Parts: sequence; C-alpha cells; structure tokens
Amino acid sequence: MSAVAAPVALAEVLARGDVWRGDALAALPAEAVPSGHPELDAELPGGGWPRGNLTELLVDRAGIGELSLLLPALARLSADGGRLALVDPPWLPHAPAWAAAGIDLSRLVVVRAGRDAPWCTEQLFASGGFAGVLAWSAAGFDARVLRRLQVAAEGRPVFACLWRSTAAAAAPSPAPLRVAVAADATGLALRLLKRRGRPASRPLHLSVPRPARPKHALAGPLFPAAPARSPVLAVVA
Repeated sequence: MSAVAAPVALAEVLARGDVWRGDALAALPAEAVPSGHPELDAELPGGGWPRGNLTELLVDRAGIGELSLLLPALARLSADGGRLALVDPPWLPHAPAWAAAGIDLSRLVVVRAGRDAPWCTEQLFASGGFAGVLAWSAAGFDARVLRRLQVAAEGRPVFACLWRSTAAAAAPSPAPLRVAVAADATGLALRLLKRRGRPASRPLHLSVPRPARPKHALAGPLFPAAPARSPVLAVVA
C-alpha cells in the first residue's frame, strides 16, 4: 500500500516564488535588482528588475532615453563586481556617460554578433559569468528563440533583457515581464504589458534624463541591418 502524501498548507504553496495570487504581485525567488525608480519598483514583482528570467523592453526607436531607464540597475550590478554585456546595440554607448553613471568600463563587453545574436545571447545568459546582458537583434527573436532564451536565463543570476519593437507586443512571449517604453514630455512613459501577478492598472511616467545629443546615448534605428559575420567581442573603454 502506498503512503498518502501529507497535505500541504495553502500558505506554504503561496510562499513559493512560482505561485502567486491573481490579485497580488509575485514574490520572485531570485534577488531582484532595484531599478533606481521607486515608483517602478513598486509595480515590479520582487521590487525590481528580475534576475533569472527574461525581460522584454519594447520600443520603436533608440535615443529617447531608454538606456537611462536601466543605468541605475546596471551601475548597481557593476558596483557589485558583475560583468555586463551588450549584444548588437544599435550604437556604441558613450563611454564617459556610462562611467559617470557608475559603470566599470573594464567589465563592460560589446558583442558584434550579426545573425548570430540569438545564439550569442543564449550563451551569455547561460554562462553564469555575466550579471547583466542586454541584447538587440537585427534578425529578430522568433518564438523558438525566445523559448530558448528564457530557458537559458531561468534560474541564473543574470538580468536578462531583450530590446524589441513595439510591433511584437501583440505576439505571445515566454518572457514573464514585458514593458513598452515611449517618450513623453517629461521623460519616459512605461506600460507594463505583462508581469507575474495582477495586471497593471495604469501607465507609469518617469522623469528620466533624455540625451541632449545622440552620441551621448544609444541612438538611431533600433534594429539596423547587420552584416553576416562571426561574433566579435570588444571592450568599451
């Protein structure tokens, strides 16, 4: 006769990071990275950008101050000794501005991957050697790639972030967090399209510094054409 499993209290089930009430935000098991924007942290499960799960930021064009949204979190990861990687950014970051934001440039890697961007991103997520990985792709991220990237990031101590076009908002995605980013009169307007827990009831408006000149931030078309070539690593300094 097989033993009957002891009943599990509902409180124990709800304490798990992968289970949450429909009217509450999830409590993520991995430590979240504070965004540097308290009003945004209040809306993010775990109180910050998640580690060990895929995050999608959807924006139509670069240069609206979207990287300023992430700089406080990236600076925190850098201050803790973490390495950061940018995969196929549309433009190189302005090194003095990133250094002034608190990022150790000697631990920042830029990967020029071209058509291999999805593969390179997957390897960086799964390597365990990077605290933060931000990826763009001229080839795009299809459903199969997105599933592989979520699996690669899951449970890893990495802030895994993909930049995609807002045109992808209507398509399903395995990413537990999806945020649409747009410029407004005072900074950035954010719409939380998907999160673990109750849906967001309203957009957020953040007073984020906007770049005065394109060369001081990532700027230009979000998904520029990229030549087919082997991946190249470059350290921004």
